[in-house]
Order: sequence, then C-alpha cells, then structure tokens
Amino acid sequence: MLRQVNAVDFWRGYALVAIFVNHIPQNFYERFTHKNFSLSDSAELFVFLAGWSLRHVVGRPEDPRPISDLLHRLFGRAVTIYVAQMAIALLAIAMLAAAALLLVNPLFLEWHNAAAIFYDPVRAHVGLVLLSHQLGYFNILPLYVVLMMIAPFVAIMHRYVPELLLPVSISIYLASVVFGITVPTWPVEGQWFFNPLCWQLIYVLGFAMSRERGAGGWVKRNIGWLRIAAVPIVVVLGIMGWFNLWWDPTKVPEPRLLFLIGKTFVTPIRLIQFLALIALMSAAYPYIVWALPSLVSFLSRLGRNSLPVFCVGSVLSLAGQIIRFAYGGGLLVDTLLIGSGIVVLSLVAWLSEWRSRKD
Repeated sequence: MLRQVNAVDFWRGYALVAIFVNHIPQNFYERFTHKNFSLSDSAELFVFLAGWSLRHVVGRPEDPRPISDLLHRLFGRAVTIYVAQMAIALLAIAMLAAAALLLVNPLFLEWHNAAAIFYDPVRAHVGLVLLSHQLGYFNILPLYVVLMMIAPFVAIMHRYVPELLLPVSISIYLASVVFGITVPTWPVEGQWFFNPLCWQLIYVLGFAMSRERGAGGWVKRNIGWLRIAAVPIVVVLGIMGWFNLWWDPTKVPEPRLLFLIGKTFVTPIRLIQFLALIALMSAAYPYIVWALPSLVSFLSRLGRNSLPVFCVGSVLSLAGQIIRFAYGGGLLVDTLLIGSGIVVLSLVAWLSEWRSRKD
C-alpha cells in the first residue's frame, strides 16, 4: 500500500526538483530555488529527511523492530544505494565521453573531476568503486551510502543509550570542524565534497527530531517560540548572503571553520540557518496543502520514490549541462530542459509506484 501524502515526502520531492534544477548551473529557473535566499540548500534538507525517515525503519518505542531485521534492511538499503551510485557514475562517464566524440571537444573529458577516469583509468576506476573518487554533481549518494552504513549504530544507540546519541554525534562534528578532519579522495588528492563526519550530524538531528522523546519531544513542545526565534535568523542571514555582507575569511580567528560558511563541513553558521529554516518550513506545510493540493500530491509522489527519481534527475542534469554548453541557454532552452526533465521525473515516480502495485 502506498503511503499517504505527508510532509516528509512533500519536502523530499521539493528537494529532488530543486537539486535537479540547481544541477544545471546558470539556467533561468535556478534563481527561483531557495538556495538563492538561504545559506543552506536542498542537500541539507535531503539528508535531514533521510534521518527523519529512519524512525519508520526502527519502529515505535513500544514495538521496536528486531535488531537482526533492522541490520538486514539498513545494510541492504546501503547496498542498493551503492549499486545506484555505480550505475549513474558509469552513465555520466559514458555521456561525457560521447559528448567529447560527437562535439569534437576533449574538454568534456575533464568536466566534473572526470579527467582521471580517462587519463589514469586503472587507479581512477578503483577509486570509483571505493567511493574515493567522485564526479562533481554525483557525490551525494556516496555520502548517503555512508549514512546508511552508520544508520544501524544510530538506531542501536537510540534504543539502548538514547541520551548519548546526540552528544556523540555533536562531538564528532565539532572535532571535524575544529581540527579540519575530513575524508580524503584518491587517486586525485582532495577531500569528499560532503564530509560524512560533519553531515552525519544533520542525519542524526533528523532522526532525533522525529522522535517524541528527548530532543525531538522538547522541540515539539517549544516549536512556537522556536519559530519566532527562527524568523530573524533566516531573514538576517538571508540578507547577508544575498548582498554578500560577510567578514573577510582571512581575518577570522582560529579555528576558522567555526566562523566561515562552508558546505563541505556544514559549518555552524550554515547549520544554525538550516535548522531555523526547517522550523519555518514545517509551519508552512499545512498552508501549502490547503492552497496547492495538486502540487503537494505531485511532489509527494516524487518523494516516495526518491532513489530512482534522484538517479534519473542526476543523469538528466548532466544532459542539460551538455546541451546548454553545446547550444547555449536562454529562456526557451531552459524551459524545455527543466519542463521535460520534470515530466520524466514524474514518469519515473509513476512507473516505480505502478511496479510496486504490480508486485
């Protein structure tokens, strides 16, 4: 049976559409996504909602899922996501190679960190399998694989030592930010674009906020004044971001990441702004349901089928980038790209649900 329309699926569907649009840089519709008015973007929302959804796998406190079943489901999901990452990475590599051949432009072979694949294929393909080499715009699922691998530990800690879950997660996050600890890439030297040591906190916060006890219960009891406090945070930081009113990053004290705005480490300013934005977005959902029920139903369908929709959206975004590079952009081209892409994503979601009903 399909899930009823709900806030989690709706916002996840919104995040999927926003990621698709934002992954075609400089297109006309990119300016209307919330990343232009916010320090955070849809990546944080996507990871937060993944943590929130974990509670449905864990089960209710009075009727928890057996540990063996929990491990089986979560590790199985991690394997599914890993296979999906391998598939879309392979498609992306083939698309870049085809573009280089058809358009007689070897520059495509160097797009999005792909140069090592073509010029150092032996080591680069090992890196792809190990997730230590990632293509630009195809680096969210590796983070998701890691999050699903730690999900059993999150669930077990919550079941047996719930008071330690958030403190441990926050400690790992702060250690990474303060000391600049990250996960290196190989064979190309660098670091993961989404540092899992930091992004795990958003995942854990999503899980913790979904519960009726602990931090989640406290937030639900105090959500009114938390939303009031969130308004100036979102407005002030949004204005500062819009007009680029930031302090000189070379003059901030150590540890610098505590004062900078960075996506890789989800620095504290970005994290605080995201949590404030979440508080306000949760208040808006009932009004959106009332005013735009068809939109809610559409985005919820995308959200219910997030993995296939995300994978197809990633491939379509790369296709859109290649088309805009080869033939130029403009309102008409961008409208055709974004409009046809959303239609395809809708079809993917519909086919996924049709297949589920058949099974």
